[in-house]
Amino acid sequence: MNEALHTALGEDGTVLAPAELPTDIPFLLRAPLRSLEAHGCRASLPRGSTTTLAARVAAFFATPRAGLPLLVGALPFDPDADDALHQPQWLSSNVTTQAPPAPRFSGRLVEEPSAQAYAASVAQALTALGQHTPALHKVVLARSLHLHGDAPIAPRELATRLGRDASVATYLVPLPLAEGEPPAWLVGATPELLVSRRGRAVCSHPLAGSARRHADPAEDARTAQALLASAKDHDEHRHVVEAITAALAPWCGQVRAAARPSLHATATMWHLGTRIEATLDDPATPVAALVAALHPTPAVCGTPRAQALATIAALEPVPRGFYAGAVGWTDADGDGDWYVAIRCAHVQGCHARVYAGAGIVADSQPALETAETAAKFGALLNAFGVDRLPSA
Repeated sequence: MNEALHTALGEDGTVLAPAELPTDIPFLLRAPLRSLEAHGCRASLPRGSTTTLAARVAAFFATPRAGLPLLVGALPFDPDADDALHQPQWLSSNVTTQAPPAPRFSGRLVEEPSAQAYAASVAQALTALGQHTPALHKVVLARSLHLHGDAPIAPRELATRLGRDASVATYLVPLPLAEGEPPAWLVGATPELLVSRRGRAVCSHPLAGSARRHADPAEDARTAQALLASAKDHDEHRHVVEAITAALAPWCGQVRAAARPSLHATATMWHLGTRIEATLDDPATPVAALVAALHPTPAVCGTPRAQALATIAALEPVPRGFYAGAVGWTDADGDGDWYVAIRCAHVQGCHARVYAGAGIVADSQPALETAETAAKFGALLNAFGVDRLPSA
């Protein structure tokens, strides 16, 4: 570690903010593994596709430069689209977790598409299953809600309200802009770890198979047990676990995953989850290479990947952008944490677009998948102060 960086560290190893720097918050990650609040942008990683991420990150850190040995940011859903990572100027020593209650949302809310149109798309996806070569086994279809607010939306306050749920990783990430556009942010609270690396130790915690939680404890318990016993949801989950273990195998001689998924709870949803742990054969393999191997997983895309991507492009009316991508950080040692960018909103000025998706497999039912997306909107809508969907 260079001396300039060392002298900016606090007693706990946190980089302290110089008094003259502005107090903007361009990147926030509140997560169980590591929480970061990063300020400013010293340098940007040259943009590119996910397949080139590891090479670009390696070249960035191989170039002599001042400042933090750290990159933070987001990857888009489309692995061929450009990502957005930057080197922050400094890190705060405290990640704020308090925010005022959400004011009641004032403005218009438009479903994209309507619940009925989304159900029709699910029916089309069911028809497509098994018709490709190789056969399409699963596809994740998303829909969105466009919030037209009467006043600017505060992304930091939104992120902090989402952070009240300790079971999720809350994030606030700046997004690339066209000239003249107001600042844009990806704000969310994801329960899903794509991949983490510390030295040779690798971890992933995919989620697939979901059910809405209930206020009544007895009904909530019945819903959880029904999800745990659901053959359809186990089938959906199996595709994800198999894909992740297969993608890690070339890098890791030891890949360990439980034989059956367990229940994972957030404030609004039950999920089936499987913790996957692995050990790198080559300790020099960086987390960026693992991200490129895994993203996008069948949890947000489908399988086989190419057929699922084509089906999503044909059936979803709104491009995903950075929704269902990944958010996280990597350092010069190759360590890092990357989370799947779900339960999120694209926030810009008075506008926000909220996303939710559902995995479609052979036993899926259009009405139930539509209801699942409505349930997944819940955490974001609560944070926005929205009472209910227009179609509810």
